[in-house]
Amino acid sequence: MRIRRPLKGTALLAIGAAMLPALTSKAAPPTPATPPPPSGAVPGWTDFLDGLRELPDRILARLPADQRNDPQIRQEVGRLALSAVAAGTLDALASDPDHPVFLPQINNYITTGQPNADTNYRSAKITPGGIYRLRGRRGSMNQARIAEVGPRPKQTEGTVNLGKPRPVHDLNTLKVDAAGRYDVLLSPTRPQGYTGDWWQLDPTSNMLLVRMVGSQWDKEVEPTLSIERLDIPAAQPRPAAATLEANLRSIPASADFIAPLLVDRPQKLRVEGYVNKLKDVDFSQMGGLAGQYYYEGVYDLKDDEALIVETKLPERCTYRSLILTNEIYETTDWYNNHSSLNGAQAPADKDGVLRIVVSARDPGVLNWLDTAGYPRGVIQGRWMECSSKPIPTVRKVALADVKKSLPAETPTISAEKRDKQIRDRRALLQQRPLW
Repeated sequence: MRIRRPLKGTALLAIGAAMLPALTSKAAPPTPATPPPPSGAVPGWTDFLDGLRELPDRILARLPADQRNDPQIRQEVGRLALSAVAAGTLDALASDPDHPVFLPQINNYITTGQPNADTNYRSAKITPGGIYRLRGRRGSMNQARIAEVGPRPKQTEGTVNLGKPRPVHDLNTLKVDAAGRYDVLLSPTRPQGYTGDWWQLDPTSNMLLVRMVGSQWDKEVEPTLSIERLDIPAAQPRPAAATLEANLRSIPASADFIAPLLVDRPQKLRVEGYVNKLKDVDFSQMGGLAGQYYYEGVYDLKDDEALIVETKLPERCTYRSLILTNEIYETTDWYNNHSSLNGAQAPADKDGVLRIVVSARDPGVLNWLDTAGYPRGVIQGRWMECSSKPIPTVRKVALADVKKSLPAETPTISAEKRDKQIRDRRALLQQRPLW
């Protein structure tokens, strides 16, 4: 008589696995598949996609033929369109005028509107007529200003109009406690009995735009910001379906306004004759700050050429800068290139003249702006609260002749030190909060 040994665990598992299909097929009928949702089950989604489909084409239509046909510029237009969609999407996801928050606006990665390299921009939607409280640490930035923004006026062909300048509030003027904290109310009228810091709010303003401008990136401390509406309950209820749909539908309209807005500006300057030449610009109807003056012009350079930008400095000046853009008016990547300079970074020469070299290759002088692979673009300068607003002169020289075209005492810099300088600026910029 043979005695069968009991099966070990692994054998039992193998037998069970082999039997499982047969057991399950007999035990229960298959579960019917869930029917797919009807087409258009999320109202607004198809319109959202359709509204963005031709956005790059609408941007390209504003450019001259040679740029429209350039494969590189086409992809940069795609990036610009994506940047506008990203900004609109963030706004749709997080903006609630009754429960606001300061969101990133434009920066090195959301390049619509040609951001200034030294400025962190944030914005918060607000409900006209509401009462708001701002709190945080004031910091020590060169400028920390909050501009009110109103409804966008109707645009006419060939013009850009963001409305008349509205009040601008200065964080640096607020009282702070021993920890450096401020607390300020914004409302159309001062609340009865309130004696703290208060800013009068235009009753038609629907957004606050923050500009935090730093010249000494390693020393100045960014302010912190919180905002809340006081004249409604604190809790935020579940957003209604209609609100979510409206937010979704707002993205194409927002992107369609901002993405093509300034792409043709370099071409307009070129047609006006401002090639390797600068002119003063009035941005007061385009969101520019009171007291800030601009100058700009197109640069057009070969790899072996350079521009020398020269101006006598004003006797007094709160802030100054010089930046570059590409051919579609995106600010040149200043995180990874030596493509922006401010008053703390670009000293004047002993004669009081500021001289800055613009070129594709490093000429070995301290005050250099790198075109970073863009043979054409725009030079733009800012004077903020300065005793004068000079328009610099521009002269083109051979790259090999740069040093002999400058004063003998012009500061120079080695390739090794330039590499360290770019690495250090990248680290300092990454350490500035974007959120």
